[in-house]
Amino acid sequence: MTSILLVDDDINILQLVTINLTNAGYRVIQAKDGVEALEKMKHTPCDLAVVDVMMPFMDGYTLTKEIRKKSDIPIILLTAKNQIADKEEGFKSGTDDYLVKPFEPKELFFRIQALLRRFDKQDDASIIRFGTTTINQKSYEVQIAHRTTLLPLKEFELLYFLASNPMQVFSRDQLIEHIWGLAYQGDERTVDVHIKRLRERFSKLTTDFQIKTVRGIGYMLEVKSR
Repeated sequence: MTSILLVDDDINILQLVTINLTNAGYRVIQAKDGVEALEKMKHTPCDLAVVDVMMPFMDGYTLTKEIRKKSDIPIILLTAKNQIADKEEGFKSGTDDYLVKPFEPKELFFRIQALLRRFDKQDDASIIRFGTTTINQKSYEVQIAHRTTLLPLKEFELLYFLASNPMQVFSRDQLIEHIWGLAYQGDERTVDVHIKRLRERFSKLTTDFQIKTVRGIGYMLEVKSR
């Protein structure tokens, strides 16, 4: 699930935008100022940030610069100002787009979609995301929050296959065919061993997903709703 960091000291804006983005299928991480936003980014990976300019403690320009020191995620600045000098300052600080208040939630949604497509955060089929978990087929890495785990090849392929087909039950024979191939001569208990290792690795790290045993059939990966 794509995660959007929403930073605004106006509770009405936070609630309105969160409702619209949640209904559109995004996960929203709220922060009421720049300091809180940076703290939340330490623990929760975000795919895009929507940042208000006028906030206490740290304004949107400063927050954008701080985010840019650590991340290349797309950033949209929200402001009540419409002066060219303000836009110039916003783009100099590293923002990717600029939206003037008051705005229609649909316009913000369209801009978010456009930026995610441009930055390949939404359409990359080799990356699976749910909650704070990212499974990257290109690097064979699993990232949970800010912790990255490199898996042995078959463990990764098994996890990636199950995560690509959440809530679907697969028999051991089906998993062997998909992961080890039809020519595999080993025992089907190999699947059980790899499932056990995956559970040992991730059961204490995250509640985003769980690999469940379906008695008499096989296994499935269950994604926890948030």
